[in-house]
Amino acid sequence: MELEKEINGSRLTIRLGGRLDTNSSPQLDAEIADLTGITELIFDFSGLDYISSSGLRVLLGTQKRMNKAGTMKVIGANETIMEVFDISGFSEIIAIEPKQA
Repeated sequence: MELEKEINGSRLTIRLGGRLDTNSSPQLDAEIADLTGITELIFDFSGLDYISSSGLRVLLGTQKRMNKAGTMKVIGANETIMEVFDISGFSEIIAIEPKQA
């Protein structure tokens, strides 16, 4: 997984590429362990090809934390990842903006 962070005031954007799976989820979890001062969290999935249940678990935990601190959304999710979000019900609990065709 490739990961790039950009902080702009209280907004944190995390761009992910490759696979968010059992092997890479701990890395993402560590990167977002301290969200002090962050009121807007954006996950840019434009470069992400795959997400597993481990990745979903990290997103769910982060969503719960951000519900208390501000907002969280996922942008740029491709069709495959959107299908995972739809089947798992995540599209109902996380703000998601799919990749534009």
